Amino acid sequence: MRLPCPLCGERDSGEFTYRGDATVVRPDPASPGAKEAFHAFVHLRDNPAGWHKEHWYHSDGCRSWIVVERNTLTHEVRGAVTAAAHTLARREAASGGKSSDDGSNEAPEADA
Repeated sequence: MRLPCPLCGERDSGEFTYRGDATVVRPDPASPGAKEAFHAFVHLRDNPAGWHKEHWYHSDGCRSWIVVERNTLTHEVRGAVTAAAHTLARREAASGGKSSDDGSNEAPEADA
């Protein structure tokens, strides 16, 4: 399988480390019911068939976190963006187009 790194171009999937689902949102530890929410966040994941967004780490390349849109049945890849860009887009969508992103290139939050 080949993955399109937004920074390095198309690469073999062996250069990447799979992290998991890029659509889940990490619960707020201060919220009511946080213990149950974290249990669900860590242990109860869907196994979708079809198009899905996934976190991958380019461990043998530029060492960037990326979000890949991949068909889990055919392994066809539609594209990829940096995890920072994905997180920024989610925050902008949630806030109606306004973002407070600081532009850092840290490892993605679970909601990235």
